[in-house]
Amino acid sequence: MSNVLAIIACPQRLAQGQLAAEALRKAAQQAGHQIAIEIRHAQSVQGRLDEAQLAAADAVIVIAEGDADTGRLHGRASHAAKLDAVLANAAGVIATALGSTPATASGSKLRIVAITSCPTGIAHTFMAAEGLSQAAANLGHDIKVETQGSVGSQNTLGAADIAAADLVIIAADTQVNLDRFAGKRLYSSGTKAAINDGIALVKRAQAEARPHQAAGSDAQPQAAANPDSKNSERSAAYKHLMTGVSFMLPFVVTGGLLIALGFALGGIYVYEDAFKGTLGWTLFNIGAKASFALMVPVLAGYIAYSIADRPGIAPGMAGGMIAGAIGSGFLGGIVAGFIAGYTVKYLNEKIQLGRNFDGLKPVLILPLLGTTIVGLLMYYVLGQPVAAALGVVTDWLKGLQGSSALALGMILGGMMAFDMGGPINKAAYTFATGLLASQVYAPMAAVMAAGMTPPLGIALAALLFKNRFSADEREGAKAAGVLGISFITEGAIPFAAKDPLRVIPALVAGSALAGAISMAAGCELRVPHGGVFVLPIPNAVTNLGMYLVALVAGTVLTAVALGLVKKPAN
Repeated sequence: MSNVLAIIACPQRLAQGQLAAEALRKAAQQAGHQIAIEIRHAQSVQGRLDEAQLAAADAVIVIAEGDADTGRLHGRASHAAKLDAVLANAAGVIATALGSTPATASGSKLRIVAITSCPTGIAHTFMAAEGLSQAAANLGHDIKVETQGSVGSQNTLGAADIAAADLVIIAADTQVNLDRFAGKRLYSSGTKAAINDGIALVKRAQAEARPHQAAGSDAQPQAAANPDSKNSERSAAYKHLMTGVSFMLPFVVTGGLLIALGFALGGIYVYEDAFKGTLGWTLFNIGAKASFALMVPVLAGYIAYSIADRPGIAPGMAGGMIAGAIGSGFLGGIVAGFIAGYTVKYLNEKIQLGRNFDGLKPVLILPLLGTTIVGLLMYYVLGQPVAAALGVVTDWLKGLQGSSALALGMILGGMMAFDMGGPINKAAYTFATGLLASQVYAPMAAVMAAGMTPPLGIALAALLFKNRFSADEREGAKAAGVLGISFITEGAIPFAAKDPLRVIPALVAGSALAGAISMAAGCELRVPHGGVFVLPIPNAVTNLGMYLVALVAGTVLTAVALGLVKKPAN
């Protein structure tokens, strides 16, 4: 057992710094090492390392994008690591710092490449990368993980990496382009498998991976490589939807913030002609008539892209534009995206023009036929019924009061905490986000409050009921609190995974209360992300006082419930 120290000084990437600290703690624990971590914020230092700790360390890891105060090391050797490298392979960073290479468990060392991706590209993406990296390190394999996150691809796999790889693992909840892996043994799963049990996933991939066939090949498609997947079609539909949501989110976030800033500068009637030409009016229109106007076409376009690749984008986006024009909103966009995707996919399989003319299919024939079919179906068959259904839902939501609003808030809140970023959580989030295009803002407020509550409740419980948490858990709870205020519900996952039967009900109870209070109080939120950092923006949240009451009440209930149900730590 070795004594490892880490200094993380990344003040501009605070949330990722906290995730890196958790990754290092987990990797050290799995390898049997002791670790102490100092995290340096802009104004404070968490877990400051003293001279005695520095003197007794077997290795010091420095992750610095700011001042790490390395002068106190007095020239002793340290291992400099990049933040992204720690997020991708914490176990490897520790092993390198100690000058050791993990031994293989099976005697055959594999070279693995992997890609992780989730709809929001924040927490699950990096947690899945961490899970795979630690698993490969523990099994003695080499791995490089590309994360397709909110800021684009990081640790990108090069042609040489792929050529040398023995195995490809895709742990993603969104569609990932697999063209570059043609001929390689490939295994696909969601991010949850990598987060919950990375070792089992790597072993399963090693046993069940099949050579990936490039698009258009006559060989059996990769989708059949995992025959034990009983719900493959349902899983595929979810992945297609989440791909659309992931591309839509930046438009919704940007549009919501610009609308809120327009209200802040010009008041709640800034959109009227009397304010035309003012900065507030301009910002409002950029947000409402540019970013927000694109959210449904982008949602539909990238659902179709996930199903049919690039030829599906034009028919999907055209269907999304029609959905917006006829008032069927995000529901119509979802319908249009799936119709466009499966129509283009079917046409691509059935239309065979021969080698000389196949080049016309992706740029002319498929977009033209797909757009025509989707457009006609949306205008003459599906658009109006979907618009009517959305209108009924919208009117019902806007008219909710009293017990009805309370019940909906409880349901949405409970869904946000039940699987913390999984399908149920994403269903509630997608529902609330989609309604923003229909000027229904109350569900979004309930969902964000409920999503912040689990990690905040854990942080508070670790402070109030210290005997219920180990020293490592209390340290990790601080990171969870930071993620909580940022509306990253996944910060609660490590605690729920250790004791799900006790922790998850407590989290659900607190989130249900937060959602219920928010809905019952009529709180509205125009921005679909950002946590507490968007609350100071005027008019981003209506009834801010009661919104804070909802957040505090949910957090306190979660903490108290955890204190009651969790057993004392050993």
